[in-house]
Amino acid sequence: MLICKVVKPLVSTNRIPDFEHKHLQVVLDGSTQKVAVDAVGCVPGDWVICVGSSAAREAAGSKSYPSDLTIVGIIDHWDPDAAKALASNAAPAPASLAPGSANGGKA
Repeated sequence: MLICKVVKPLVSTNRIPDFEHKHLQVVLDGSTQKVAVDAVGCVPGDWVICVGSSAAREAAGSKSYPSDLTIVGIIDHWDPDAAKALASNAAPAPASLAPGSANGGKA
């Protein structure tokens, strides 16, 4: 699963029949823009949960559905800056060795 931000709707009037009338959204995954099938009705600015691969096809309605990214939930409260700060504080500090300690203190 991915946490993405919805940027804007993507309109595509000429589609294959399997695409039916599903809404498409441009989402931001980090600094990469991707297209996702909108299975929940989100709007630009929403933070969403996306699934990929076979889970995306199933969430969009069928395993035969041509999707590799589907929005399956809208996140109620998400502060990406707080999440980044928490992740950087939780990361263990790299171990540093004192001079001569790599060989058990033997030179």
